[in-house]
Amino acid sequence: MHIQLQQSDAPTNATHEDMAKTLLSRFGLVPRKKDGQAQMHSLLLELYERKKQSNREKKPEIAVMPVEHMASSASIKRQTMYDHLKRWLDLQILKKTSFVSSGKVILGYELNGNTLEHAFRRAETTIKNHVDNSFKLIEELQNEIKKDKLRQGKED
Repeated sequence: MHIQLQQSDAPTNATHEDMAKTLLSRFGLVPRKKDGQAQMHSLLLELYERKKQSNREKKPEIAVMPVEHMASSASIKRQTMYDHLKRWLDLQILKKTSFVSSGKVILGYELNGNTLEHAFRRAETTIKNHVDNSFKLIEELQNEIKKDKLRQGKED
């Protein structure tokens, strides 16, 4: 997992699209290439609208978005969407799911929570767990360094 957080602030009088772009930038979910044209904020907003509609109508299959639709919503190719999906899944903002609807199996992805906040709280938990594990590693490293110094002192 490669977490790349960025400092980014929404402009004054920001629209919901500006705020979505800022949010995705802060979590490292925007295209990493300078000339990247992916409209990931459009995808985020579409996923959120689908989730709201799904909850309202009590039809979970509405929230599920196939990769092809995700790619067209973000104005990118399907294969490029798979590259971006990995980061979204690593942070647990999206989850892979399938539903049977009208006799067909729908495979796709949906927000991993009922709201944007719930989905990004999952990302927060993922990041906190990563940091906590890093601090455990730091403690182990410090202990090993101390042990090595004690061993060297006994050898002298």
